[in-house]
Amino acid sequence: MLVCIPTSDGTGLDARIHEHFGSAPYFTLYDTKTEKTDTIENRNSHHSHGTCHPMTQLAKYKIEAVICTGMGRRAVEALNSEGIRTLTVATDSARAAVNLLSEGNVSDIDAAKACHGHGQHQDQADPSPGRGRGLGLGSGKSLGSGTGGRRGLGRGTGSGHGSGRGGR
Repeated sequence: MLVCIPTSDGTGLDARIHEHFGSAPYFTLYDTKTEKTDTIENRNSHHSHGTCHPMTQLAKYKIEAVICTGMGRRAVEALNSEGIRTLTVATDSARAAVNLLSEGNVSDIDAAKACHGHGQHQDQADPSPGRGRGLGLGSGKSLGSGTGGRRGLGRGTGSGHGSGRGGR
């Protein structure tokens, strides 16, 4: 089986597993049958979040699985739809990940439990919800006209979205 491991540098199995699959500077390919290792530089490691397409570069290698420490739902679904298994390991060492694979100590990533964004891995120790104030970004448009001197009597509607990051 040919597996792909996103790594932080080009040292093959001596590298650390990179936290984000698509942003990894390198991909270490390992063939479990021949035990051959190859390292490929990720030409698209500097991309906007959610716009990476690492498999465009990796498609010619016929990868059968990706081993990582976490992955987003869309990436899991995209890889799985191509018949590529997405596996997670409890180590940040590429060599240890290969050893865990050979021992059968890897887990398939369930898209429903995948990462929800940077820094939100599925094995996050503190599952309690955060509390905090969000940043609302919205705009409204007036749908009416005012009457009277300086005071307007109109109706307006608006929509917006916001996101917040909270602590405990």
